[in-house]
Amino acid sequence: MIHPQAVVHAGARIGSDVHIGPFSVIDDGVEIGDGTWIGPHVVINGPTRIGRENRIYQFASLGESPQHHGYKGEPTRLEIGDRNIIREYCTLNRGTVPGGGVTRVGDDNFIMAYCHVAHDCIVSSKTVFANNSSLAGHVHVGDCAVLGGFTMVHQFCRIGAYCMTAVNTVTFKDIPPYLMVGGNTAVPHGLNLRGLKRRGFSDETIEALKRAYRTVYRSDRLLTEALAELEPLCGTHPEVNHFVQFIAESERGIVR
Repeated sequence: MIHPQAVVHAGARIGSDVHIGPFSVIDDGVEIGDGTWIGPHVVINGPTRIGRENRIYQFASLGESPQHHGYKGEPTRLEIGDRNIIREYCTLNRGTVPGGGVTRVGDDNFIMAYCHVAHDCIVSSKTVFANNSSLAGHVHVGDCAVLGGFTMVHQFCRIGAYCMTAVNTVTFKDIPPYLMVGGNTAVPHGLNLRGLKRRGFSDETIEALKRAYRTVYRSDRLLTEALAELEPLCGTHPEVNHFVQFIAESERGIVR
């Protein structure tokens, strides 16, 4: 399944039933899991570990050194899980030593063309990155988040689970889970209701999240007062607790 015009280093570890297209380059220290398909003209540098049944399209660059002035050639890593789709011209860089040494992507993500995941980012599972979305260094993205096309996320920001950004969104702040945001700079536009319903959230849970959203974003309370008011609701709805804890732990501040 390896095309004769592909270049695969002897130190690479290739699983069973792996397809590698012509003119792709697989470097030393790369591990590719069973059933993964790699198209033509893909470059994967190590140390990089890629799981099972991924599809990586032409001209993607994975595991290249981080775009960071402080990087001195240390053997940092890129780790990619299972069943991800990584489309044309995507770039996913390895980590840096100060950032923990690893860039990590989970399972079942759909990363469309021309997206960038910088050093030390943590992307969870079942996310969607529309074309030209870009993460600066040290960004964390929660499960099932959807980034609209040309979304730009500043370094060290966190993108909460189940949130959605509109096209051309730029954020310098954390985006709490379950929200729908847009603009440059990003502002909230309510809950991602359609996304929550598609993911099977119950009507009761959605109503509780609506109350939490109104308390934080539509009342005149200080943020600390709003979070304190939601404490009883946290005890009965883990989703509200996750919403509150995310905001309480924010170091950059949240979109408002």
